[in-house]
Amino acid sequence: MIQHHQSAGESRLERGRRALADIDGQAGEKVVATLADIAPDFATYLIEFPFGDIYSRPGLDLRAREIATIAALTALGNAAPQLKVHIKAGLNVGLSRDEITEVIMQMAVYAGFPAALNGLFAAKAVFAGLPPRKEEGK
Repeated sequence: MIQHHQSAGESRLERGRRALADIDGQAGEKVVATLADIAPDFATYLIEFPFGDIYSRPGLDLRAREIATIAALTALGNAAPQLKVHIKAGLNVGLSRDEITEVIMQMAVYAGFPAALNGLFAAKAVFAGLPPRKEEGK
């Protein structure tokens, strides 16, 4: 079970940077970097609150947190760039392509077919940029 906990003396920003790197890797850093010239304070808030406070809480592992995030972003229906980042994050924390697809399909029941379709197209775009699965190459 992958979790992030606060280390003694670690600030919210430090904890958030560590969680962001582990969860989103370079994709998260790119989002933060793109905010540097327009809203650097917002970039700090983005690191401190979601990653330093929420993702670092005990109670759910990172897989479960990414399932919830992928579901929520899919249900919103208008957050494709963020959904793509979190689909990559889900893969990074151990979700399979099939699990991500199932989570998105499940949202058709609660958010409607258009939101689920948009989510599936976002997943398809992310998956297309990845190496083929081993079973696909056989």
